[in-house]
Amino acid sequence: MVEQDAKRQPKATNIMASKTQLPCDGDGICMLCKAKPSDLETITCKTCVTPWHVDCLSSPPETLASTLQWDCPDCSSPPEDVPLPPIGNNPLPTTPSSDLVAAIRAIEADVSLTDREKAKKRQELLSGKMQSDKDDHDANKEKKKKGDDVLDLLDERLNCSFCMQLPERPVTTPCGHNFCLKCFQKWIGQGKNTCAKCRCVIPSKMASQPRINSTLVVAIRMAKLSKSLVSGGPQKVYHFVHNQNRPDKAYTTDRAQRNGKANAASGKIFVTIPTDHFGPIPAENDPERNQGVLVGECWEDRLECRQWGAHFPHVAGIAGQSNNGAQSVVLSGGYQDDEDHGEWFLYTGSGGRDLSGNKRTSKDQSFDQKFEKSNQALQVSCLKGYPVRVVRSHKEKRSSYAPEKGLRYDGIYKIEKCWRKVGIQGFKVCRYLFVRCDNEPAPWTSDEHGDRPRPLPKISELKKATDITERKGGSSWDFDESDSRWKWSKAPPTSKRPVEAEDSASGKRRKIRQSRNMSVRERLLKEFSCRICREAMSLPITTPCAHNFCKPCLEGVFVGKTFLRERSSGGRALRSQKNVMNCPCCPTDISDFLQNIQVNRELLDVIESLKSKIEEGDASEKLCEEVIDGEEEGKDGSNGNESSSSVETTRKRAKVYDLE
Repeated sequence: MVEQDAKRQPKATNIMASKTQLPCDGDGICMLCKAKPSDLETITCKTCVTPWHVDCLSSPPETLASTLQWDCPDCSSPPEDVPLPPIGNNPLPTTPSSDLVAAIRAIEADVSLTDREKAKKRQELLSGKMQSDKDDHDANKEKKKKGDDVLDLLDERLNCSFCMQLPERPVTTPCGHNFCLKCFQKWIGQGKNTCAKCRCVIPSKMASQPRINSTLVVAIRMAKLSKSLVSGGPQKVYHFVHNQNRPDKAYTTDRAQRNGKANAASGKIFVTIPTDHFGPIPAENDPERNQGVLVGECWEDRLECRQWGAHFPHVAGIAGQSNNGAQSVVLSGGYQDDEDHGEWFLYTGSGGRDLSGNKRTSKDQSFDQKFEKSNQALQVSCLKGYPVRVVRSHKEKRSSYAPEKGLRYDGIYKIEKCWRKVGIQGFKVCRYLFVRCDNEPAPWTSDEHGDRPRPLPKISELKKATDITERKGGSSWDFDESDSRWKWSKAPPTSKRPVEAEDSASGKRRKIRQSRNMSVRERLLKEFSCRICREAMSLPITTPCAHNFCKPCLEGVFVGKTFLRERSSGGRALRSQKNVMNCPCCPTDISDFLQNIQVNRELLDVIESLKSKIEEGDASEKLCEEVIDGEEEGKDGSNGNESSSSVETTRKRAKVYDLE
């Protein structure tokens, strides 16, 4: 023992001379003597919980009791006349941070925390995370003060469970959880058939053909627009016209032999464009509304779509001329080879079917398609880079981007490539790659801006394709980097069928009814309305076909109906038959969904928050009006009426204070 003390004495003398004190590292090795002390030779600081080598301390604790309340040299103030030498290039501070030590001691003194929670808070404090969290909280608080609370409200409640962001092309499961379309398809592609959040079984039809929740798309876009307006961005208004108030419709004459619109005549053409007009329809060609045909505009049928000029043929899916090019196409699911991916799709040309005699509705292909007539028109548009208007029909059942009913204008596309290949039915078909290039966002996205140039997708069927056609020169419709928008880079083709605009003096002009100014919250709440009662949803539910209803409203539609129908014949019981219960907005059978209706809790939380915010705003406005009215009445009282007026004003203000 004496020999050990003798060996330690010179080392301790050197340590005392140098006045340098360092703790043990993460491996328990003293950073001063480079030895690994035992547990009996180690002491722990009560503030920073750092291990120290007792033999290397200049003033170790004298008693065993003092070791429990011992502070290391870093947590206790050293003498001012003892400067600490630098270590390497990092000089040590001469005095420790009193704020840091005080914060650590406050954590240690908190009796409500466990030892594990204290250690976690000390670690966060030393790493600077608590300060960064505080800064983030202050920044978020400042954002909310500026008015950016609508987007935060949605961001906190409607996030996708996979990417933890606001859903892009949101898909809502029958159990009431929201996901991005791509995240949902990736989850299903892994063989999972249950919800990622609650493990409820997802119907097989929804798993194979998920529908985008258009209500959430509009709500998220409105919230993003409100953010850009608060931050000082340019005000941009998006119109989603549903044409409820139409001046004219297609009509059926007395000579029609059958009901329906098989023999209907087209109504008035509202736009002043020729039938071979290329590109979007601007406001100057819309004297009826002075807004043009907007992305997301919907129509009841092809005849109404013709009236607004988006696609003039009411039967053919391609509008164009073989020597001039194609102006528009309709996606209606006519061919099995079609593939729809939203921003791009593979379109199958026309022809290849025998429609003679009584075979006008035949879907069986009997010969090869060729690049002629309307197929050649699409090929010309591909070579010259002409813009093509695209309309999607609800008849396209295989697409997640098709509208719920009727037809919808989805903007401008360009044909980048075309080729021929052997189709599913064994005959050659003409194929076209359409890529979106519009200045307005697509109806299924929540983006605030339109398309940007994107790389072409990889098409696997091109390996076996023939007659491949690609554009060699520049495109007539291209993206201008200086203006950050799509526009004509070359002069558009001149029309061979000019149409003169109607004289404003002779024709009647309908005035557009302007809606009253509503706040962003009120407009959002209006979007979250039930399809049956047209009011803000109470207990909202989302069907597998992506329609939103109040739970009581949907149950009231099917009240008194049973899921199974008992059958009998000649006194003999037959097998029970399932009753088909169609969605009130589409022909989808939702009988399985009705057996176990799940409330969309995320959407319910958003609606209740919006209602409470609106009520708070209305209450504050009412209080302000009462105070103003009281002050005006007080000013008007004079000539003997001052006393009675002051009493009345006092009563009103007392009422206001009671409300506050």
